[in-house]
Amino acid sequence: MIPNGLMISAPSSGTGKTTVMLGLLRALADTGLVVQPFKSGPDYIDPAFHHAAARRSSYNLDSWAMDDGLLNAISAQADGADIAISEGSMGLYDGVATKGASGYGSSAETAIRMEWPVVLVIDVSGQAQSAAATALGFMRYSPKLPFAGVILNRIASLRHERLARRGMEKAGIPILGILPRHGDLSLPERHLGLIQAIEHPDLEQAISNYAEFLRSHVDIEALKNASKGARPIVQGALAQPPAQRIALARDAAFSFTYPHLVKGWRSAGAEILPFSPLANESVPDADLVWLPGGYPELHAGVIASADRFLKSLRNHGKDKPVHGECGGYMALGEILIDKDGKRHKMAGLLGLITSYEKRKFHLGYREAVLKSSALGFIAGSRLRGHEFHYSTIVDEPDQPLADVFDADGNPVIETGSVRGHVTGTFFHMIAETKR
Repeated sequence: MIPNGLMISAPSSGTGKTTVMLGLLRALADTGLVVQPFKSGPDYIDPAFHHAAARRSSYNLDSWAMDDGLLNAISAQADGADIAISEGSMGLYDGVATKGASGYGSSAETAIRMEWPVVLVIDVSGQAQSAAATALGFMRYSPKLPFAGVILNRIASLRHERLARRGMEKAGIPILGILPRHGDLSLPERHLGLIQAIEHPDLEQAISNYAEFLRSHVDIEALKNASKGARPIVQGALAQPPAQRIALARDAAFSFTYPHLVKGWRSAGAEILPFSPLANESVPDADLVWLPGGYPELHAGVIASADRFLKSLRNHGKDKPVHGECGGYMALGEILIDKDGKRHKMAGLLGLITSYEKRKFHLGYREAVLKSSALGFIAGSRLRGHEFHYSTIVDEPDQPLADVFDADGNPVIETGSVRGHVTGTFFHMIAETKR
């Protein structure tokens, strides 16, 4: 069975929903419940934090990139759990203008589809009774939306709490928690948002602190009672593996992989062989080498000096497939220019030259129509994914891998590259689409 669940969302980013999510996951797990975390939308950082808090793998649910079959297969990962908790992305109703595989990509769509009531985390700093108007608007904007109530964050004083409560009571909105301002409850960030879970200096202590904070200021029993949406499981495949033996780079420079892909590959019988370029480990004997995204621009000097890794990667690429996504794509190129303008020699399997010195924000869903066979897909296949980086292309002399479009069908100039057995893209693949 898929258990009852909740969607932890907010009117916008920056309200504190991630720390609420982590604290709630651990607080529920500490009561003896098996908690299944999810992330609504195309985020490859938050699920690792969820895993650390719930001690159970977290999976993305994405109504733009995923069709109903894949959404069913991913939600089935909650089998055996006592409760499911999903974290929203951006604001509750934020998505794209053009419908994707089964929706527009908003957290509200996920909540409606899964029948998980929304817990709206509202930053009430700078307002009091007015917060109720915000909550009321979010509750009524979609008549289909299941709504559990609100958690009021960053309450400044008892008077502030009294005024905010009065507004919610007048609007008839349940208050599930009151969180006072607490400057220590924040996660370190960098240019792509949160740092990675593996880089946090003391993640276990931080999560324990969040859980204690939630237990002190949130009605955990009321949240459990508000959860809904239990239903039978609909089985389906998560993903087909691109090869039988996959060498997967895994360290602080290369870690952005969607959990459903790796789980799907393993479930279909593929062998995953992790290795660390930063530790200068040689590429394992495999049918395919996959370099995920991450932060190679922060480790460019180490990568450039990793002689065993680079030599083995170049040897593999002579007659076997190699693929890189975003940061992995940059590492497969000729040169990576860091924020200080220093040029670092990369693998040279592609002619790509990228620069983090010349920063430009690239963000959004992507649909790619492959020009060449790659990643187990034939030419003409349509792949959906997401792009999120600040690096720019200085030179890209190789053949384009795909025709790439944004969520509204507009062409995107970052087409990816192909040279021999080596391919790379700036977008992170989520799923194939049959559209």
